[in-house]
Amino acid sequence: MAIDIKVPQLPESVADATIATWHVKPGDKVSRDQNLVDIETDKVVLEVVAEADGVLGEIIADEGTTVTAEEVIGKIEEGDAAAADESKSDAKSDEKSAQQDSKADSGSDNKGSGEKLNVTVPQLPESVSDATISAWHVKEGDAVKRDQNLVDIETDKVVLEVVAPADGVLVEIKHDEGATVGADDVIGIVEAGASAGSSDSKADAKADTSADNKDADEGDSEVAGPAVRRLLGEHGLKPSDVKGTGKGGRVTKEDVEKHIKGQSAKSEQSSKPQAQPATAGDRDQKRVPMTRLRKRIAERLLQAKNDTAMLTTFNEINMKPIMDLRKKYKDVFEETHGTRLGFMGFYVKAVTEALKRFPDVNASIDGDDIVYHNYFDVSIAVSTPRGLVTPVLRDTDKMSIADMENGIRDLAIKGRDGKLTLEEMQGGNFTITNGGVFGSLLSTPILNPPQSAILGMHKIQERPMVVDGKIEILPMMYLALSYDHRIIDGKESVGFLVTVKELLEDPQRLILDI
Repeated sequence: MAIDIKVPQLPESVADATIATWHVKPGDKVSRDQNLVDIETDKVVLEVVAEADGVLGEIIADEGTTVTAEEVIGKIEEGDAAAADESKSDAKSDEKSAQQDSKADSGSDNKGSGEKLNVTVPQLPESVSDATISAWHVKEGDAVKRDQNLVDIETDKVVLEVVAPADGVLVEIKHDEGATVGADDVIGIVEAGASAGSSDSKADAKADTSADNKDADEGDSEVAGPAVRRLLGEHGLKPSDVKGTGKGGRVTKEDVEKHIKGQSAKSEQSSKPQAQPATAGDRDQKRVPMTRLRKRIAERLLQAKNDTAMLTTFNEINMKPIMDLRKKYKDVFEETHGTRLGFMGFYVKAVTEALKRFPDVNASIDGDDIVYHNYFDVSIAVSTPRGLVTPVLRDTDKMSIADMENGIRDLAIKGRDGKLTLEEMQGGNFTITNGGVFGSLLSTPILNPPQSAILGMHKIQERPMVVDGKIEILPMMYLALSYDHRIIDGKESVGFLVTVKELLEDPQRLILDI
């Protein structure tokens, strides 16, 4: 029986989405709750999992395709026939891999040059004095390839990748995960040209394991999907700590949950006397150190609360004109500019125009001075697995809505993948945050120092409104502007918010560049 793979329900403020990455191919065996495909909206990435065990029979929507809620994007073949076909293909692939392994073993006696190369911490930005070893992706004795990512090093705001200097074997790890290191510190040793079977005794002991778990050597992203990696991170685990039952040793959510329950049971047995009766319910706790990014976020939020006279003013917008405009021009806009027409482009365009009319909102306080900026750099709040970040979209007054949509999409993808640079995170005169994609109806956003204001967008929800003396059902959205009352008075804050409202309710005044 074929099971449809459908796009999940999208937030009300999101009209469509894009197929970002398929993690399986037609013919691959899939397990229940295994992540099959990532679907990308304006600000979040949705994971679509398998509803049952089976085989992926067909992919209907390829990567890059624009899709809507409940649209069928693939099919899973469930039942014995699918399993039989898969077992045949697995047998062929096992035979092929065995032949490749035998060829590799015949040449394993050839040792490399034996040159020891240092794996060093790269140069850190001037404002960063040290960093933390976040995650080693290889173990001592593992074979590595030139430019393969060996270890992630985390600073206050960005994650740096350290790659292998040459083909060879990682023979030593000098600093384990969690260690604090400085620029140019030696954190590991790679023996150039060596093979995993000829480096040392440690490598010999691990060679069989590496061969049996080939997918794990290709990186964590091949062993576990984003949802599984997030669950592993929450419990301080690595994919190698959990025995995977999926295809090629792939770790599933069920594997992680089973492993966690087993660990909890062992710890309870070892910590309690055997004579003590078991208590009902789980009351255990876990202490996890804050990441550098989380500590930095906490510091800045506390700074904003203590160092500013923050106040919030509210308004509401009738989103029907923009929604009608998007529906009318969505296809021709995408054909013309190569990107889909979302809501964030309208938001940034309206904010930029309002900043031109109210320069105090685009200013900041530096000591006893007010600094007015004659340029328009807008920070976009992006939710990532590591926390909330605010990369900057620069010179928005010189950008079209298409440029803004492309820029926001690139920043969101980099944030999701941990690829944002320090330069992309610094600066910004004003911030836009859109909690509506998560379902927030109303909130009071907190300032992003040293900026003087932040605009919060929210969920678009149908409500009865009075229009020309008649009640109509309209898609309405609340706006919230938090501002520093030391520099921005009530007149300017309300005028700014009303300007944004008027521009968004009359989108013909904004240039679509179609």
